[in-house]
Formats: sequence, C-alpha cells, structure tokens
Amino acid sequence: MNAATIALTPLDLCIGALLVVIAGLVSVSMGLKLERSLLLASVRTVIQLLLVGYVLRWIFDLQHWAGVLGLTLFMLYVAGRAAVKRSGRRYRSSIMDAFLTLSIVGYITLFLVTAVIIGSEPWYAPRYAIPILGMILGNSLNGISLSLDTMLEYFDERSDLVDADLALGATRWEAAQPVLQESIRKGMIPIINSMMVVGLVSLPGMMTGQIIAGNDPLQAVQYQIIVMFMIAAATSLGCIGTAYLGYRRLFDECHRLRRERITRIKSTGYTH
Repeated sequence: MNAATIALTPLDLCIGALLVVIAGLVSVSMGLKLERSLLLASVRTVIQLLLVGYVLRWIFDLQHWAGVLGLTLFMLYVAGRAAVKRSGRRYRSSIMDAFLTLSIVGYITLFLVTAVIIGSEPWYAPRYAIPILGMILGNSLNGISLSLDTMLEYFDERSDLVDADLALGATRWEAAQPVLQESIRKGMIPIINSMMVVGLVSLPGMMTGQIIAGNDPLQAVQYQIIVMFMIAAATSLGCIGTAYLGYRRLFDECHRLRRERITRIKSTGYTH
C-alpha cells in the first residue's frame, strides 16, 4: 500500500489559507474582533513551521547526536515555559522544575520507545526521536499545567486548611498529600478522556499522517497505540514529578506552608 505521498504546491497552500480567511470574515461579520489574532496566528504558523522544516531537514542530513540534543533541549525549555505560563500561578524556579521534569520524563520515555519498542538504530535517530519527543511534550505539558494550577490554587486559596492540619500535628507530607493526589488526578483527566474516544471521535495525527503517506492502516494503528500509551505514561510521570517538586518548594524543613512563595500571574489561558 506504499503509495507515493501527494506533494503540495504553493498554490495549494494559498487555497488552504482561504479557510482562515473565511474564519476571519465570520469574525468581522459577528463583531468578534478576532481577525487580527487570526492573521497573527496564521503568519506565525507559516513562519514557525517553515523554519522547523528547514531545521529538521538540516538535522536529518547531519545525522549527529549533537544536533538532536540541541533541538530537543530547546523543545524541552519551550515546553517547560509553556507549561508554567498556562497556569494561573507560579513559584520561584517553577519553570526550571517543569523543564527538569519534562527532560527526565521525556528522555526516558523516548529511549524506551525508540530503542526498546521500535528498535531504531541509533535510538536517537532524528527521524524518530524528534517527532516522538514532540508528541510527548505537546501532550504531557497540558497535564503538567493542569496539575500545577490545581496544586498552587489550593495552596494559595485554602492555605488555612493546610495550616490547620499542620497545627493538629500532621507532617507536611500528610497535609499536602490530598492536594497532590487531586492535582495529579486533574492532570491525568485529558489524556484518559482522549484514550476513551481515540479512533471513535478522532483520528490522531500520527495515525492520520501514516495513512496519508500510504502505509497500511493496521500498521498505522499499531504505531498510534504505542503513542497513546507513551503519552499516558509521560503525562502521569510528569504530573507526579511536577507535584512533588512543587511540594518541596512550598514547604520548609519546619513543616510550614510558605504561601508567600506563590505568585499569581495574569495570563491563565491555554492558548500560548
């Protein structure tokens, strides 16, 4: 079934841009005032993806671990910043903690998938490593954001309940554990919901891409199953790591909740 992929031309991209123009006209007609945002987002999409395309072509031709490491570290840093920015609160070193969590979880998951399951040689082959890590980060950072936001919101707005537990003799871990459990649970909800309806409501990107490329649909499904399991594992470990590091930052050695370390930020949208 390995039919050749149909190549797109600049004209095809221009026709595709008409879809965004239609959305802009709807915004104008309904007074939504989103046409500027749509234009900016469209321009950024084109520029960013073209730059990524040229960078990936260069790295694929280079076939060297240094290029893969450099690009993946950049991806991890951007993902860490995005995870924190999507939360309504943060604490000092929260971006570094998110970067550290994503790095550990991302590289471990990537190694298991490419080296053990797929068996690519070498395991960091850019054609496999970079897209797979991108899928890991793109999905797990949403869970991390929800987990971080839930935890910090509770510690910020309900600190009196935590202080009451501490005053009654609870250790910092005993007082924080219910909050951490809830934050991890909230972070896991999106991926669990996605797994419940995958293939029924949506056809995920990797599976769709392989089918369009002419691969056997059953082979594409097998890859997508691995991807869903990979994302679920990375999200759960990422939420656990984020919650634990946040807990360590917000409680001191005297078993006190340091609420003043939490800072509220203006942007809480999930569109960054």
